[in-house]
Amino acid sequence: MSVTAGLPYRRNVGAALLGPGGQVFVGRRAGTQAWQMPQGGIDEGEDPRRAVLRELREEIGTDAAEIIGEHPDWLQYDLPDELIGKVWRGRYRGQRQKWFALRFTGAEADIDLAADKHPEFDAWKWVNIADLPGLAVAFKRDIYSTLARDFLKYAEEVGAIGLTDKGLPR
Repeated sequence: MSVTAGLPYRRNVGAALLGPGGQVFVGRRAGTQAWQMPQGGIDEGEDPRRAVLRELREEIGTDAAEIIGEHPDWLQYDLPDELIGKVWRGRYRGQRQKWFALRFTGAEADIDLAADKHPEFDAWKWVNIADLPGLAVAFKRDIYSTLARDFLKYAEEVGAIGLTDKGLPR
């Protein structure tokens, strides 16, 4: 029997933040070599749309973004057995996530990974949406593949609009 049997999923939101050329923001998890998009837990009673903007503010120091799309499904992943008990105090088997596509409306100077006293990321970069699956840790790869496919239209829209050097539409 799996270590996760009987454990619930943690409710979570994720942000595919689209910037220059329709590229996606990814951050390197502090102290690791793992790259991921911003994501985080939904507080009790919190609306997922508010939660995703709050998570951006907490994780990258800005919520200068507008929601332009939402994945229709809640996507979920299971943690590998070796991580059970090491994250979330062993209370969850993985996460059930609501993902949003957002257009970055700020300037790159607005991004401040040290805005929170416990930074999530220690580096960041913009990447092509097609590169997301290859950057993801193995247990999140299916979700990143789904998002790369389903959010491509938003990346293309943002890329077609074009952005100024301050991140604003031309």
